Amino acid sequence: MIDFHSHILPGIDDGSRNLEQSIYMVNEAKNVGFTKIISTSHYMENYYEVSQADRKAWLNGLQYGLEEKKIGLSLYLGSEIYFTDKIISLIKEAKASTINGSRYVLFEFPMNAKPINIEDFVYSILSANYVPVLAHPERYTFTQEEPEIIYQLANQGVLMQSNYGSIIGQYGKKAQVIVEKMLENNLVHFLGSDVHRPNSIYTKIEPAIHKIKAIVGQSEFDKISHFNAMNVIRNERVEVEEPEPIKLTLADKMRMSLK
Repeated sequence: MIDFHSHILPGIDDGSRNLEQSIYMVNEAKNVGFTKIISTSHYMENYYEVSQADRKAWLNGLQYGLEEKKIGLSLYLGSEIYFTDKIISLIKEAKASTINGSRYVLFEFPMNAKPINIEDFVYSILSANYVPVLAHPERYTFTQEEPEIIYQLANQGVLMQSNYGSIIGQYGKKAQVIVEKMLENNLVHFLGSDVHRPNSIYTKIEPAIHKIKAIVGQSEFDKISHFNAMNVIRNERVEVEEPEPIKLTLADKMRMSLK
């Protein structure tokens, strides 16, 4: 398995606090079956602005530390770029990073507010010949209220990365229901831990995997947990199934109303 979304670099953002924590977290990942991790530290203007060169140096240092401790797991550089109309310039100026230097760009929206120019933002990424990948679409309040937005974005060419923790209720019932619907409707293309701390999501990966497989089956799980991410690392095309609209039943809405 390849972890598509993580915060394992020490002291870069709100993730790992030091190198010891980073090594511990990566070892946790290895112990539950991950063979590769993409480091996607936050890049947010005026807040988290560690350059690509500095993050690459930290990544190389962490990789060396893993090799010293004989932890056989490969790391790749990326960013989780906060919504901004400067996203292309941030990439071209080597401030924020694409995934492993590829055409694929992981970005996130504001958690509790719907941006007014989403279509223009997506178009700016696509027109620059990059492929947008939206981090954890199931977690935003506006996509929980209007899940058809996820389907619309997918039709525009946005790929979707969901969090393992969502399927087991880590982010609440709303996120859990939405990610279930995304899985049912070919709207999950990558899976990530979004790990920030030791002894958190990696210790809960097995039940998450079990629930995901129950919805999509082994073959599709292998695709969204490994093969699609491998194509991104190699800067190759990710083949996607035709998405279906998300339709919430009354039972779904009742579940989402629960705490």
